[in-house]
Amino acid sequence: MDALLTALADPARWRLVGLLAERPRPVGVLAQLAEARQPQTTKHLQTLERAGVVTSRRTGQRRVYALRPAALRDLAVALSRLADTADQAAGPHATYDRYGLSLQAERLAADASGWADGRSFTFLRSLTEQPELVWRHLTEAPLLARWWTPDDLRVSELVFEARPGGRIVHEYRDAEDTGGSDPVAGRAEGVVDDIRPGERLAYRLSPLLPDGALAFTAHVDLGLRPTDTGTDLDVHWRITDSTVDSADFVAGIEIGFGQSLDKLAAAFSAHPHHTTGTGASTGTEHATDSRSTQ
Repeated sequence: MDALLTALADPARWRLVGLLAERPRPVGVLAQLAEARQPQTTKHLQTLERAGVVTSRRTGQRRVYALRPAALRDLAVALSRLADTADQAAGPHATYDRYGLSLQAERLAADASGWADGRSFTFLRSLTEQPELVWRHLTEAPLLARWWTPDDLRVSELVFEARPGGRIVHEYRDAEDTGGSDPVAGRAEGVVDDIRPGERLAYRLSPLLPDGALAFTAHVDLGLRPTDTGTDLDVHWRITDSTVDSADFVAGIEIGFGQSLDKLAAAFSAHPHHTTGTGASTGTEHATDSRSTQ
């Protein structure tokens, strides 16, 4: 396939393929129609023949070339398969396009400091575990690290001190960046405001801009309610201190945090009544992915 793509990438060779699609033709005629020198045309045809795009036959003093449609059909099938993969409903490309629309709208709205202040987002997930286990996944760093990022990211550093005034650090990278070769995708720092084990967790978290300044402050309130089948998790986001440069972060809140909560719900559904991690929280939890250390 690589040889085929390389052969077809040259405009002169692509012109010859178009001429041969009409009918088999000898080298001299192809050179004349392509308005090229015959030796150069011969080299292009030889490249196409080695790639399996054309075939040739000597007839008397002439060499006639003909197109091999099967090679092009194989390429068309491969390209169609790639397009179908990228076009999956609700797949990564759909999320990318959805974020792009949100990004465009938020950048237009970000015309002055405080532009997003007061904006709020709400999330609700019905989880299949009791509040005690859900609480651990909200406050213990090793468990938080398993779900607290969107689908295409991974936690590279996480500090969560589960006590009022406790420190929060949340750094994340691309999910496939295992060697730390790509820049950090995002970093946020914050503090715990209120903590009622098994009932309520409130904290402030601020994404950092590339220069280290705060993009905005997110006031996040998570409430846990026991149900007959597990726990209802209510999440409320409220934005203050928004800067003009915070638009890129604001655009991703609904999509990104929604994906994170979906990962949490999926983890419980995949392993019902399975308590992972170590024992009860000590109040200070730290998780670092050593692969991202630079």
